[in-house]
Amino acid sequence: MSDVVYRLTDLCVRHPGSGPETPCILKDFSLEVRAGEQIALIGPSGAGKTTLLHVLALARKPDGGRVEAFGKDVWALSSKARHALRRRLFIAPQVPPLPPRQRVVTAVLAGRLARWSLLQALASLVRPRDTRLAHDALERFDLGDKLWMRVDRLSGGERQRVSLARMIVADTEAMLVDEPLSALDPRLASHTLERIQQEATARGATLITSLHQVELAHAQFQRVIGLRFGRTQFDLPRADVTPELLRALYAGAGDAPSTPPAEALDDTALPARPVGCG
Repeated sequence: MSDVVYRLTDLCVRHPGSGPETPCILKDFSLEVRAGEQIALIGPSGAGKTTLLHVLALARKPDGGRVEAFGKDVWALSSKARHALRRRLFIAPQVPPLPPRQRVVTAVLAGRLARWSLLQALASLVRPRDTRLAHDALERFDLGDKLWMRVDRLSGGERQRVSLARMIVADTEAMLVDEPLSALDPRLASHTLERIQQEATARGATLITSLHQVELAHAQFQRVIGLRFGRTQFDLPRADVTPELLRALYAGAGDAPSTPPAEALDDTALPARPVGCG
């Protein structure tokens, strides 16, 4: 049995509702991902990182090309079969859609919904089940004391980590994470990323995450993909990601990383960047 989790071939993805004359967000894009790989996506805002994650989450149908996930031609499947494939993956967006009045325990356990019946899901809203599971997931991100707190009492960084705890309890084969560190300080960002990677390694899950923190992508991921204008600029082991490649990737971009990777860049710093989305 093949260990290829994703195979994308010659994709074109346009903005929803746009015509064939509209430029592609992702253009002539191909990618192969094997089970258990951990991949960092980097590149300036607008490069197509978030769009790519939505394609991998089977939430965006490309305007051209082919998407295979877990050995299936995704968009040739019935809606029911495609929904079954989605249960095997989880996407954590940069801005998590957490209802403000919901308790944290309920928000985290929402990651189990695909495994529950409708009756079980409704019952958990009244009396949350598997609270120990939720607490243990929150503890990984130093949020165990927030279990019974309302979501609207959390900071932006805490909400991001609650979304990651929800991903942990989902227990899927592929973990897709969009800018998980944008609201975190550098120390907490490194710690949070380590916890995500440890969880992926422990269960043998595939991890693909977009990052603006190039230094963390270089330090903590064996495979780094650089995107620019919807195309792959490089797809390399981290040891082969050179200062020249990084400068070319962010050339002219207003959101280039402010801190270069310690082992990859020389003393020619890239310009500072605001937090954005890919």
